[in-house]
Amino acid sequence: MLARPLAALFVLGMMSSCASSRSWATGSPSSPSMPGTQPARVVAIMGGTVVIGDGSKPIENGTVVLRDGRILAAGERVQVPADAQRIDATGKWVTPGIFAGFTRVGLVELDLVESTNDTAAESSAYSAAIDIAPAVDWRASAIGVSRRSGVTRALVAPRSGKSLFAGQGAVIDLADDPQVITRPRAFQFVELGELGASRAGGSRAAAHLELRLALQAAQSAGSEQHAGNSHATGGSRLQRADIAALVPVASGEMPLLAHVERASDILAALELKREFPGLALVLVGAGEGWMVADRIAAAGVPVIASALNNLPSRFEMQAATQSNIGMLHAAGVVVAVGMIDDFDSRQARVTRQYAGNLVALSRLPGAVGLQWDQAFAAITSRVAEIMGLGAEIGSLRPGRRADVVIWDTDPLELASMPERVLIDGQEQPLRTRQTELRDRYLSPAPSGLPKAYEP
Repeated sequence: MLARPLAALFVLGMMSSCASSRSWATGSPSSPSMPGTQPARVVAIMGGTVVIGDGSKPIENGTVVLRDGRILAAGERVQVPADAQRIDATGKWVTPGIFAGFTRVGLVELDLVESTNDTAAESSAYSAAIDIAPAVDWRASAIGVSRRSGVTRALVAPRSGKSLFAGQGAVIDLADDPQVITRPRAFQFVELGELGASRAGGSRAAAHLELRLALQAAQSAGSEQHAGNSHATGGSRLQRADIAALVPVASGEMPLLAHVERASDILAALELKREFPGLALVLVGAGEGWMVADRIAAAGVPVIASALNNLPSRFEMQAATQSNIGMLHAAGVVVAVGMIDDFDSRQARVTRQYAGNLVALSRLPGAVGLQWDQAFAAITSRVAEIMGLGAEIGSLRPGRRADVVIWDTDPLELASMPERVLIDGQEQPLRTRQTELRDRYLSPAPSGLPKAYEP
């Protein structure tokens, strides 16, 4: 009699994003309650190994004090207010939440179901002007799964459609709350290299020409706007709305995240800084960055790099190596961990695993990785700093938003799991669609099955 329920379990497990059950996302009364869901005005987390997240060493027997959703103090010998709600973290690790450096989380439910995939506007007449913030779904399955794995913030980028300009990405939080956008229009994302060449008509030269013409038009548009005049597209193929969206990019007010992998493409991207000195350029991917690490460092350009590229998956990554991030860091480049084109719509949860791999690399002969504190900073404060949000999120420094995770053990170990997750000081549920499916079918009973399975 269990054949049908077991078959349903298999199908639902394969299509874990199906919308038949959303109590994990909506906070239904049937979900188990958690202590401290409505935190006290002041909370003290005491006795754990505290990681500030700024690259400093972990602090044993430390204390973190939160007040009104902000970090009041963190470290050793911290004075605890008398009226604080106290949480015993003895034997645990207390860290800032993970900041996933490059994702498309919240934009996709099922990759192959077009109506649930908002990553790219393949047929749109617009490109740079596209703002992905309205498309982010706070109830997406990947949001809950990532939150359960300690991810509290994420950089979310669109994919490019017909143009090398993909549009404006956002920084989001992963709270169980509809208000997920931390910063809309946080950056402009552009594809260079192989994909950018294909979007621009078939060559890298055309891609760089299109990019430069667009930025020049945006500079002119900015001057015209300042003078109170309407602007034209200045020879660019982009729409006026796209040029307008690039005005803050050309002035340096909005970061330009450029996806490049090949060493020569990286150098070509760095040349943009000569023509547009104010450009806030950030390299994404940078699989061959180690080959020109000194040039990247000299240009003062930060990198959001992929951590596991070790084999040439395409021609522009023939020199890929897992030592890339370690070598970039050693050269003085500000580098964070991202996961562009690496199941980036649903696997933000493995960000800390990638950081752990970088620590392991530092112990292998001939390889270059990161020390523990450096690796943890690469998935927390470094991302925030690159995005201009270092004063708000990414660490447990006083005044930052209280994104705090209490782990059962070292968070860079595969076996570790969060025991409590707080975002802006609010404790978050750790249930997901997967855990609810597990609980539903662990001991199938008629009263626990959907209506379709009742006699």
